[in-house]
Amino acid sequence: MARFKEYNYNQMRLLPISLSKQLQPGTLEHTIYELVENKIDMSIFNENYKNDETGAKAYSPKLLLKVILLAYSRGITGSRRIEQACKENVTFMAIACGLEPDHSTISAFVTSMKPHILELFRNILLICDGLELLSGTHFSLDGCKLPSNASKEWSGTFKALKKKKGKLEQKLIQLLHQHEQTDKKDQQEQLSGGSKTKKQIRQIDYQLKKLNEFLESNEPKEGKSRKEIQSNVTDNESAKMPTSHGVIQGYNAQAMVDSKNQIIVHAEAMSNGQDAANLEPMLTGTKENLQEIGKPEDVLSGTALTADSSYHSKENVEICEQANIDAYIPDVNFRKRDNRFENQDRFKDGVNKPPKRKESFEKYDIKDFRYDKEQDHYICPQGNVLKRKAANQVQKGSIFHQYKAERECIDCIEKDRCMARKDSRYRYLSVRVGKTKEKNASQKMQDKIDTAQGRLIYSKRLGMVEPVFGNIRSQKRLDRFTYRGKWKVNIQWLLYCMVHNIEKIAHAAPL
Repeated sequence: MARFKEYNYNQMRLLPISLSKQLQPGTLEHTIYELVENKIDMSIFNENYKNDETGAKAYSPKLLLKVILLAYSRGITGSRRIEQACKENVTFMAIACGLEPDHSTISAFVTSMKPHILELFRNILLICDGLELLSGTHFSLDGCKLPSNASKEWSGTFKALKKKKGKLEQKLIQLLHQHEQTDKKDQQEQLSGGSKTKKQIRQIDYQLKKLNEFLESNEPKEGKSRKEIQSNVTDNESAKMPTSHGVIQGYNAQAMVDSKNQIIVHAEAMSNGQDAANLEPMLTGTKENLQEIGKPEDVLSGTALTADSSYHSKENVEICEQANIDAYIPDVNFRKRDNRFENQDRFKDGVNKPPKRKESFEKYDIKDFRYDKEQDHYICPQGNVLKRKAANQVQKGSIFHQYKAERECIDCIEKDRCMARKDSRYRYLSVRVGKTKEKNASQKMQDKIDTAQGRLIYSKRLGMVEPVFGNIRSQKRLDRFTYRGKWKVNIQWLLYCMVHNIEKIAHAAPL
């Protein structure tokens, strides 16, 4: 019969550990240690401490920053989990030098970084530049929408929030009445149901208090169209944003990446889910960061910039032209004009292109509408009149007049043949009447992207910026922000971007 050595997981053992030997040269943790301990000026935090003569000794900002950067590199974001790691994980023990900062100290240090976080980010960027990891000739911009520490259930217009308040008040009255009725029953029934009711009353009372404070201290938010947009009671600087996996309540984390080694040269967490609105502030931040590390004032002049179609707008293209930036920002239809994507829908069902639904009849075309030149209106095949509602509308280099039918379309028997959508109420007819004399900036960009050179340069974007977000989200496991408020979320995002850049330093030039 085989014999095996005995083992017991409950046994205790005293292990002599050399903390310095846990930080091996060439590793990410050793690079974090060397950069923070010897390369970065951390004296900027000294003004936060007033314990020169009285008070307890504080944890060193160097030690706290090293612990936080190491934690983020391991996908640990919560301050309580970081505290636990400093007590149980040997690598964390080594980088914290045996000290065990508690979660409140860690959280308070992160929030105290508000005036210094950008300077720390630039210090790492300066080291990257000194190691010749930046090309400074081609940048790529992209964003990643991440949930924040806020519930989208507490979002809504002020009208919707007041309605929610009314429902909570009504629910509270019902619970108070139920609790009053329970008090009249025998003690056994009260013990079985009373505690649960009391807990619900306390919870709703807290929610009402929080909702009242928010409505009294805040004003409705206006969107770009000057219409009210949804506010959020928990984090009013966050916003609802559509993503490929549903709507989230969060922030749009932006990153500008250099082409040579995928170094992030600027990063910011934005409250705006529309990428087009974030291009200008990201260009401004990139220029300021590069100037701070010694680059010339016109550092972006003559450089190339690639960004996906969500950043395309006439205004953004003009901004790049004025800054002398060679931008490649395609419109949403650029793939439809590229014959390389002719069969791009063939994998939509996982195997083959889904079959097109065959119509049992042909749709009406503009040729089926009769034009009355004297009255300047069109007459549909059923005899209904389409009057001109708009003139000289410019779209994609062409000029259109627009004609619209009246209410006759609602009950028309030929509605299915005439309308593009079943839920449409009126038929619109856009008639091309000419071309614009000069192309605008957006049209010029379309022509530029459609060239072989434009497609080649734009194709490099995927290999430049997408791996950065893949590294931060998949390898560093940042799937949501743990702080509330734009400036706190921005600190966390910049710290993660610093970790990404430090990892590039560790791979390129181990310290």
